Amino acid sequence: MLDIAKPSPATAALRPSEYTATLIHVLRHRSECVKDAKVLEMGCGSGVVLAALGAMGAASLSGIDIEDEAVRSGRSLLRELGHDAQLFHGDMWQPVAGCRFDLIVANLPHFPMEHIEVAGRLPTWSSGGSDGREFLDPFIEGLADHFTAKARAVLTHNAFVDVERSRSLAARRGLALTILASVLVHIPNEKLALMTPSVLLTEEGKSIHRYGPHVFADLHIVEISPVGTQS
Repeated sequence: MLDIAKPSPATAALRPSEYTATLIHVLRHRSECVKDAKVLEMGCGSGVVLAALGAMGAASLSGIDIEDEAVRSGRSLLRELGHDAQLFHGDMWQPVAGCRFDLIVANLPHFPMEHIEVAGRLPTWSSGGSDGREFLDPFIEGLADHFTAKARAVLTHNAFVDVERSRSLAARRGLALTILASVLVHIPNEKLALMTPSVLLTEEGKSIHRYGPHVFADLHIVEISPVGTQS
């Protein structure tokens, strides 16, 4: 019988989401970008995305998270799976200043709401500030400084957080944004109630879809890479 240990409250708060699953799914179908790549995950959380990339043959694994517990949990998981990973506690690009990577992945908090704990999650989970772009913008702006010559980034991107703004930010740094896949994700009512009202008003019926009491939203997996290197 499979022995499944009950997770601690801290570990449960880092549990993978639909976003994590979708990101891993897309990366698994782009294994040529992963094999032998020097990989960084921004906001590495539980470490499960890095674990998946390690299983796909990444040459090296690095991760950054602002939460101490995420770094500890990720290190434990990756060590258990036999991966020699470097995980850093810190804010955005600061821990890897001067370093460059072949593949950068991210499932950043970018739901348009203030930093409030939701459903047993940490306040840093999902909350991207009032417009959802508190972490997304500096992430995109810093990519070019951390790319190798043929690098790319693959990340989750809610459709209701202005994909065209991300495309414009990338273009200013000589990068192009491409949507690799789109899926619907469920938004629990308790989380929807925290969404910035102006975003909900603008996006309902566009990227946010309501079917009776059930609400779903469009989620994109996007790739950002130097202009002319898109696959």
